[in-house]
Amino acid sequence: MQAAAAALTLLGVFFSLDCLSAHRSKPNQIQIQDQDGGNTQSNAKKEAKNQPHILFILTDDQGFNDIGYHNPTIKTPTLDKLAAEGVKLENYYVQPICTPSRSQLMTGRYQIHTGLQHSIIRPRQPSCLPLHMDTLPERLREAGYTTHMVGKWHLGFYRKACLPTRKGFDTFFGSLTGSVDYYSYGSCDGPGLCGYDLHDDEGVAWGQEGKYSTTLFTQRARKILETHDPTDRPLFLLLSLQAVHTPLQTPKSYIYPYRDMANVNRRKFAAMVSTVDEAVRNVTYALRKYGYYRNSVIIYSTDNGAQPFTGGSNWPLRGRKGTYWEGGMRGVAFVHSPLLRRRRRVSKALLHITDWFPTLVGLAGGNISQSQGLDGFDVWPTISEGKESPRQEILHNIDPLHKPGVQNTKWDTSKKEASVSKPKSVGPASEKPKKKILRQKPKQKSAFKVKKFKKPQTFPHPPKQKLKRLPDPKLTGLPKSKLKPQPTTKTKTKAYPQSQKRSYYKPHNKSLSSGAPSGTSLPESQPHIKPRVKSKSRRTISQNLSWTRQPPPKSKTKLKSHLKSKSRRTLPQNQNTSRQGTLLPKSLPTPRFKPASSQSVWDTSVQAAIRVGDWKLLTGDPGHGDWVPPQVLATLAGPWWNLERAQTTSYKTSTHKNVWLFNITADPCERQDLADHRPEVVQRLLARLVYYNQTAVPVYFPPDDPRANPDLHEGAWVPWVDEEEDQEGKYDGVYKKVRNSKKKKKKKLCKLQSFFLNLNTRMISNRI
Repeated sequence: MQAAAAALTLLGVFFSLDCLSAHRSKPNQIQIQDQDGGNTQSNAKKEAKNQPHILFILTDDQGFNDIGYHNPTIKTPTLDKLAAEGVKLENYYVQPICTPSRSQLMTGRYQIHTGLQHSIIRPRQPSCLPLHMDTLPERLREAGYTTHMVGKWHLGFYRKACLPTRKGFDTFFGSLTGSVDYYSYGSCDGPGLCGYDLHDDEGVAWGQEGKYSTTLFTQRARKILETHDPTDRPLFLLLSLQAVHTPLQTPKSYIYPYRDMANVNRRKFAAMVSTVDEAVRNVTYALRKYGYYRNSVIIYSTDNGAQPFTGGSNWPLRGRKGTYWEGGMRGVAFVHSPLLRRRRRVSKALLHITDWFPTLVGLAGGNISQSQGLDGFDVWPTISEGKESPRQEILHNIDPLHKPGVQNTKWDTSKKEASVSKPKSVGPASEKPKKKILRQKPKQKSAFKVKKFKKPQTFPHPPKQKLKRLPDPKLTGLPKSKLKPQPTTKTKTKAYPQSQKRSYYKPHNKSLSSGAPSGTSLPESQPHIKPRVKSKSRRTISQNLSWTRQPPPKSKTKLKSHLKSKSRRTLPQNQNTSRQGTLLPKSLPTPRFKPASSQSVWDTSVQAAIRVGDWKLLTGDPGHGDWVPPQVLATLAGPWWNLERAQTTSYKTSTHKNVWLFNITADPCERQDLADHRPEVVQRLLARLVYYNQTAVPVYFPPDDPRANPDLHEGAWVPWVDEEEDQEGKYDGVYKKVRNSKKKKKKKLCKLQSFFLNLNTRMISNRI
């Protein structure tokens, strides 16, 4: 019995040892399985967690004075709270109208590099973003994001390649044109030409009439957040609301809190802002509910300033939507995110809408170096940590087609440098031009004619030379040996530095690659002319700039052939956002030309605007420069298409002034023009305009295509050009409107008939 008991004891010990060893080996086995099978999946999820979810909310026509933290009469509690807990961007700039702002957000490039310098894309225009150019959602999708867009597109749709789903978005739900009815989703391109504009991906979303668009877009955004798994892939959602663009439509319940406002338009506009605030509240609630918020970045921005005629307000800033005054471009914006290192503050750093492209791609862990020619900067350290902004200047625009029929004034560097020492005021408005270099053709037939350009310098022509008097060497700074008589030629050809082709002042390749490098200066010798090379590609990336000098064409036919090229919107390769910082105003190069006194730098009748440091320069017609307090206009001024079209302003000074200079930091409302008092600053900023003008591509503004008529497409706005058709090849960049010769003859005949009728009436009345 004792032997049996001992045997049982030994067996118990062995079993306990086996169980203990099995218990100890179990964690090791699990660890081995994790290393073998689940390591890849865990790394993918960890990488996805490091990539933040991005919600970009873009409103339409919301002015500087149209948000609660700028104006307490506007009730926006959600926006005020998000901005207060995040970073308010109080030195942030957009473009004056819709299409340019949206194009710069999508591409990270100035509009002079996309061919969209002039106006907006109309529903019937065969135009859109350059097909070869990469976009923000494309780069984010390459970084592993799922990308969605809800709301207004307004970047062209004439062919399927222009649609949002072909530009990087996985899904799209919204409108393609610039303005639609909030309930019927009808969009008009002028009186009597209307169609249905609500799309789901690449099809028409029929049957949504009667639903308020802001509510409908919010519901779709919440559905996207609900169906997507935030732990699987990072999300980029662009919520591009139609509000608060005209028409002024909103549910009555939102108008009631503003019943004390006397102005009807302002009351409706404020109610529409409240619908935006509620939409943002619902979307941010969904972010928290479905697990996005802790790893998310929320960006809120307007696309341009407000239109006071339709209830908006930019007060106390000067100007309105469509103008290059601060009221048209200084945008309402803030960033809200738990990932911000320094929150609850106001940022006065200079920022621009093009900066979102490299900033968001950098946050997503994407490769910015693949995007050539970016004009934006990665400003996340500026926003998150409060570091100095790498951006020191902004080119607002150069529009060669917006050139009103006023006195053309050229800014002459040699004359200005000589007059700096004089005690009298200096500027184009205070000086009498010696001779008109450019002559405006009287009574232009159309504002859309193709512009012909002449080189700023004049070359000797053999026949009929008239030698001008030699300039004084003391004024020009040139030795007498270098002074040569300059011939003049009688021509009525319009010319200005912004050319449909390449500009004539060529920078060093090194300076071009850095955007605004230190020590950038224009060549001291006479500028070289780059030859135009014909290319089969319509919008291709341009190659290196040439320094070879070409002899000028001696006849008009040769001049036309010299300026003619098949290349449409080329993009300079050697301009990239990898540069670190740009020049401060003090370090900007003063143009050191040594030309004859008739040599000029910039045609100041061309519409252009630039901000460098504290300084802002305006040339040409910047738009109606008024200060409009809120709630002063009682009625709607007119249809939206008339408000947005480029028109000659009736606000003119007695001297036809076309150069303005402001210190925006000291004078944000632009009330003190310093152009006559600081000519040296004007020269430096004009030199920057010349620099940017060299990189500009031709304006692409084609005529309306009758095939876009919605009546031909079951009553909806849809793409109308086949993918195989080379639509861009039909036009030489710019719309040239030619009137019928029969109408001209008929008009003349009518004038003659009326003349003789009046003459006969007078003769009979006088009894002759």
